[in-house]
Amino acid sequence: TLLASVVGVEIVGGVLAAIVFRFTHPKEFNPNAPTQFAKLLCEFIGTFTLVFTVGCCVLAGSGTFNATAIASVFTVMIYATGPVSGGNLNPAVSFCLGLTGALEWPQVFRYWIAQLLGGAAAGVSYLAMFSPKAATLEPVAPFGASHACLIEVIYTFMLCFVVLNVVVSKRNNPATDGNQFFALAIGFVIIAGGYAAGGISGACFNPAVALGIDIKNVGLGWGLSWAVAEMLGAAAAAALYKLVRPDEKMTGEEFDSYVPALFTRCLSEFLGVFMLVLTVGLNVIMASPAVAWSAAASLMCMTYALGNVSGAHFNP
Repeated sequence: TLLASVVGVEIVGGVLAAIVFRFTHPKEFNPNAPTQFAKLLCEFIGTFTLVFTVGCCVLAGSGTFNATAIASVFTVMIYATGPVSGGNLNPAVSFCLGLTGALEWPQVFRYWIAQLLGGAAAGVSYLAMFSPKAATLEPVAPFGASHACLIEVIYTFMLCFVVLNVVVSKRNNPATDGNQFFALAIGFVIIAGGYAAGGISGACFNPAVALGIDIKNVGLGWGLSWAVAEMLGAAAAAALYKLVRPDEKMTGEEFDSYVPALFTRCLSEFLGVFMLVLTVGLNVIMASPAVAWSAAASLMCMTYALGNVSGAHFNP
């Protein structure tokens, strides 16, 4: 009976996925189909899936595998929704895209609504499933709010900076020959930051995640503070992206012949080494169960992001 129930539920899930796919990827069936609703639906579903996974991991997961599980779901959903909506799944990411001109502001605001609704719906869903247990969003003792907010700024910066460099960059992701590593690089930021910062702030790096985890306070507890910190990280990412990739404003022969200046290459190396050493140090101090895994993820993300700026040495 149990096996039949499980199989039945899985079949229903498969049918539901097929139905939803027709709405999220309408151009697969009609090349002239409008895509605005599809984009918003992708952002809602992708964010819902991410936040629901985070909530389940927080309440029933393992500290050893939580960050890897969340990063895996994040990567999968970016690959699934990226061709339609860009796979932002994070208001901070949409914010930094708006700041760099990669996404028009009216679309940023639409994405925020879809993402926050997805995060709230996921929060209500996992809360109902695990009731009366509830997730708590707050600084992890003995750390205070300043430590937690600072770490959210830094790793949200890393996440948004990687997104800009592996998705937006014309040199790293040409329109005529796009890279296939974009989602892997973005998802592995969660492995780097999740193990490094999880014992300080909970490692949200996403206002929709903060809302979903703080759903019992409707996001108005620590969730609001986390969201502000994450938006600051996104703004820093947008500013530094423009410094390491001044060629993004160039066209034609000027773009083709561009060679990064010494300052640009040194800034690239500084940022890569900073994120790598910070991640290693935090993992060691916090007695992480995955020091090498998290450190390697940090190195991989920043190498994908900055390899064609400075060569991504990140090591004397």
